[in-house]
Amino acid sequence: TWISSLEYTSVASSVVLVSTTPLWVAIIAPFTLKERAGRWVIWGLALALSGGLVVGLSDACSWGASGLACPPLAGFVQGKAFLGDLLAIAGAMAGASYLLIGRRLRSLRNPPLSLVGYIFVVYGVAALVLIGIMLAAGHSPFGYAAPTYVWFILLALVPQLIGHSTFNWALGYLSAAFVSITLLGEPIGSTILAYILLQEAPSGLKIFGAVLILAGIYIASRGQK
Repeated sequence: TWISSLEYTSVASSVVLVSTTPLWVAIIAPFTLKERAGRWVIWGLALALSGGLVVGLSDACSWGASGLACPPLAGFVQGKAFLGDLLAIAGAMAGASYLLIGRRLRSLRNPPLSLVGYIFVVYGVAALVLIGIMLAAGHSPFGYAAPTYVWFILLALVPQLIGHSTFNWALGYLSAAFVSITLLGEPIGSTILAYILLQEAPSGLKIFGAVLILAGIYIASRGQK
């Protein structure tokens, strides 16, 4: 749903809305996991979400002599943009569900599910379902240029196998709310990589948002053992 949202709405709107995953985790976790976010986690969540909002809007807004200038929001809930926004929110809720389920199986289940056992089932089922959807849609995995397949392999090895597995490991020891907040650090990593690989210098707004996110993660960490 999140990838699909990019076909209908702006990148800024999509990133901001999908980054609300920690908010959904904080709302749902008390009812599903009996894990209530502590005071420090709530403050950290608010600060990190604010930073995520700033980072997401930094591509659409600019800071000039007259202050902050952003495009009008008249079309925000109209036509295709509204559909894209709903898809991004659905992506955030799906991400929250992913973290909550992982937390339950990795730490609250008796006995807890091992990391390798968990990711083998989850990643394997995800791959099979996506292959089935691809075939049902009449698409083919063949015919792309060789460099494209290299990027596919790198995507599978680094962000998926290393990235997702790292926070799935963390779910065995830390609350779902805290792990979801740390995931907001992703835009910071992408900004640094964009500067190194693509020579895209971050704007002042993006740097400010990154500082807020890091401060939020630090504050939330004070409430974790």
